[in-house]
Amino acid sequence: MAINLQKGQKIDIGLTKLTIGLGWDPNEGTGNAFDLDASAIMIDSSRKLVGEDFFIFYNNLNSPDGALTHTGDDPTGGNSDGDDDEAIVIDLSKVDSRVEEILFVVTIEDFERRKQNFGQVRNSYIRIVDNNNNNEEVAKYELDEDFSIETGVEFGRLYKRNGAWKFEASGIGYKADLGFFLEKYYNGSIIK
Repeated sequence: MAINLQKGQKIDIGLTKLTIGLGWDPNEGTGNAFDLDASAIMIDSSRKLVGEDFFIFYNNLNSPDGALTHTGDDPTGGNSDGDDDEAIVIDLSKVDSRVEEILFVVTIEDFERRKQNFGQVRNSYIRIVDNNNNNEEVAKYELDEDFSIETGVEFGRLYKRNGAWKFEASGIGYKADLGFFLEKYYNGSIIK
């Protein structure tokens, strides 16, 4: 049975092959279509991006170590029919040794022009699926805050402690786009 996580709750993963699924439903009648984008940011012990290629999103679907694979962009959220809108498949045994943490964020594309925010999105969640056990859902965190001005949300993070991977349900909102997260975590020497 899956664990329903609360904001800030931490759990041991105990898995090597898993999928992080992210889902959401835009409220009806808000005008423009919503394009939400899931991303993973692989950072080191100083909380900086290990390298430019370790920022996994719709234009960089695979991490260079072969550990993360983004399943692709769903520009409308309409492809899921109640399932995950976007997902990132992970093999923790392949994660580069410099990576201490993997952050999972979702941002709203073109939010300023479309006048959109997470307050107009419902049923948002992040979940962990065990790829070795019939894709069984292990844990799920449903975002229940009203993010009425936020346009980017850190849903959760995998992090390494004493050689073991753990997961924390974050639920931290920002008035931000994808570039904000890249800038927040990049090490100036890796981005040209």
